[in-house]
Amino acid sequence: MASHSNTGGAQRTISLGLQGGGAHGAFSWGVLDALLEDGRYDFDGISGTSAGAMNAIVMANGLMTGGKIGAIKALKAFWQGVAASVPLDLSMPVDGGEGVALLPTTKMLLSWTQYFSPYQMNPLNFNPLRKLLDVQVDFGGLRKHSPVRLFIAATNAKTGKLRLFRHPEINADTIVASACLPMIHQAVVIDGEPYWDGGYSANPAVFPLFNECESRDIMLILLAPQDYGEMPRTAEEIRARTLEFAFNTSLLREMLLFAHVLNYGNDNERTQKKEDSGWSLLRLLGRSRQEMATLPSLERQMLETRFHLIEAEDLLRQFGSATKIAADWSFLKKLHDIGYEKTQTWLAEHGDQVGKETSFDLIARFGG
Repeated sequence: MASHSNTGGAQRTISLGLQGGGAHGAFSWGVLDALLEDGRYDFDGISGTSAGAMNAIVMANGLMTGGKIGAIKALKAFWQGVAASVPLDLSMPVDGGEGVALLPTTKMLLSWTQYFSPYQMNPLNFNPLRKLLDVQVDFGGLRKHSPVRLFIAATNAKTGKLRLFRHPEINADTIVASACLPMIHQAVVIDGEPYWDGGYSANPAVFPLFNECESRDIMLILLAPQDYGEMPRTAEEIRARTLEFAFNTSLLREMLLFAHVLNYGNDNERTQKKEDSGWSLLRLLGRSRQEMATLPSLERQMLETRFHLIEAEDLLRQFGSATKIAADWSFLKKLHDIGYEKTQTWLAEHGDQVGKETSFDLIARFGG
């Protein structure tokens, strides 16, 4: 159990935003393990995309069937199932076991996705994750008795619009749709509409946690770095970077609004900077922070919202974007342990700020 466990007294309630990132979602598994073990928090809503959607649904199912201990067991069983479900070794350890690299055959198969669609390469639409979800998740029970509000993002492949699936309508198709990379898997058809990975439209969607959840504390668990490092030079590196940007733009835009509203008036220098930039929503509305706080409105709700952040930071630089498909158990466990240790540090430094104040500088992280 975590060293900062505190199960006595009133529980603090938080909502979670879980970003997608393939196998790198095992980092978020480690984060969730530490939060569940800590014991200070209950969970109101979870918004997830792709691997974040899978962590969300498995955690909710575990909470439903066995409380926080059940959620810890369910998450571990799921990621063990992910490792066991891959029919071939896709990666190999490098740097004395500290890193991982894709096998040459894996790179060759990935290169084929530039020339052949999944309708050609995977005509039977084989996806082992669907079977794994059917076995491990009681979707019928969650639709009726989910202990948390669930928001699963997918992207309409015809319109590009975000579709949010809430827990009364969630099944294996909605989770698989949220993680459907169009270069690898055929679009998932739901109610006659085709869907691709939710990362194209929300990664994750923050607004439902703000609009539809009672908790005013929102924790973002992010896998995309704030800075990707060196400029990409090769065609492969440029393609990977543009895809990363595409999957992160919606979140940056959404959080930019929150950043400027919630940081309005924190100090003279920052206020002047925002006023000069013209970005502050409060400035555009022509109201002061004090005036806004007296209104039972959207603006007041925004001012009362507190954000928290745990992010993988240099995970992509350390292992590379391509390792998002590396499902070797030792690699997944390594990512889990990184996330777990990162969260233990966060809990020691910021855990008591939940319910009181935002625990990081939104402008520095998301401001423009």
